[in-house]
Amino acid sequence: MQTQSPIEINVLVADTTRMYTEVLADVLGRDRQIKVVSAAPNAKSILESVKQHKNLNIVVLGSHLDEIPLHGISLLREIRALRTEIKGVVLLDTSKKEVILEAFRAGAKGLFSRHEPLETLGKCVQQVYAGQIWANSEQMGYAVEALASSPNIKAVDANGLSLLSKRELEVVRSLAEGLTNREIADHLGLSQHTIKNYLFRIFDKLGVSSRMELLFLTLNQSTAASLFPELATKVKDIAPSEAPSLAWYLKAAEQGTASAQVSLAYMYSQGETIPRNSNESYFWYLVAEHSSRALSDEINAAKKKLEAQLTPEAILEAQRKATEKIKEMLRSSATKRQSAHG
Repeated sequence: MQTQSPIEINVLVADTTRMYTEVLADVLGRDRQIKVVSAAPNAKSILESVKQHKNLNIVVLGSHLDEIPLHGISLLREIRALRTEIKGVVLLDTSKKEVILEAFRAGAKGLFSRHEPLETLGKCVQQVYAGQIWANSEQMGYAVEALASSPNIKAVDANGLSLLSKRELEVVRSLAEGLTNREIADHLGLSQHTIKNYLFRIFDKLGVSSRMELLFLTLNQSTAASLFPELATKVKDIAPSEAPSLAWYLKAAEQGTASAQVSLAYMYSQGETIPRNSNESYFWYLVAEHSSRALSDEINAAKKKLEAQLTPEAILEAQRKATEKIKEMLRSSATKRQSAHG
């Protein structure tokens, strides 16, 4: 009888200092089920490791990184925005309610107190990998209390955008134009760190967990006219509607609007307002990949998931169609530029 191979859990570890990181890596490395990737305790190295190790399952992060209080928690939020499949464990130095809630909001599935025996960290990682929550009764009590007392503010229409400040709307608009964090920062005269913080607050206010969800939420006919007047002009021949219109998205996507292309791909993959269609989803992700540098990581992750559902023939056909579509849009764009200068 053939024995089943043991599960291997790929874990990235980064704590406050390099020494602490090595200690944690050594402790976890004693577990045969866990394969450890240690990273320097700074955001840049951690993000590079996350992008490099495609099979990563869990990140274990100290709450304080880069000598900035709670920076590990904000970094977890950023990692989750890039790769939603990764689960997070946060090493807490405090039992303060607001810190615990912030860790949960950032997507932490495990809260490991510095007072717990290090030998139990492996068990924490295994439980989180298995889809369970690692937290003590006090921490869970805070979460339940916050959930019970908080209204559901997830935005589903134009009214939800009233939750955003003027500056937050500018960030959303810039993101929809396909700008990267660096380009948004340059455009608005702010630091990249500030732009990241704005995005995290926007995610919290609107109840979304990724840039794709944010674009899908905001890019509908009831909001696009005010947020993106230039886009509304492009599709002015299509009647507005309270619900997102497939014809409206298709027209905007055909016009080369990256945010509409991403939203179409997302809609087809999720079955949001239209029937699910993996082939069309993959096709529009390929087209959007050419138009949007800002969402390249999320697009790549979404494509890989779809590739597992499609036949090699379907993938090749989608790639052929996408190549033709991109060439068509480039020709159209060149013609418009010549007309404008002619």
